[in-house]
Amino acid sequence: MKKMILSVAVSLFAASLAPAALAAGAQQNKMKECNASAGEKELKGDERKAFMKECLSAKPAKTTQQDKMKTCNKDAGEKALKGDERKKFMSDCLKAN
Repeated sequence: MKKMILSVAVSLFAASLAPAALAAGAQQNKMKECNASAGEKELKGDERKAFMKECLSAKPAKTTQQDKMKTCNKDAGEKALKGDERKKFMSDCLKAN
């Protein structure tokens, strides 16, 4: 019984660490990429420090729902779609993007 409780406790503890480990891995990868970019640019001192700060704080570009809607709307307009045909196109376009 004690072994079972211990194994459940260890499993729960390990599961709680998994998201943190994934986030740490992503941050490490970002650090490597930023470091490599700074090295390629041959940055030193304050320039390197400023570059690294900006690079590490940069968020990846995400396509928002509003951006998807604009793109799909533009495409539907170019194709001169109307009514049900436009609705179907917009639905498929928004799901794809």
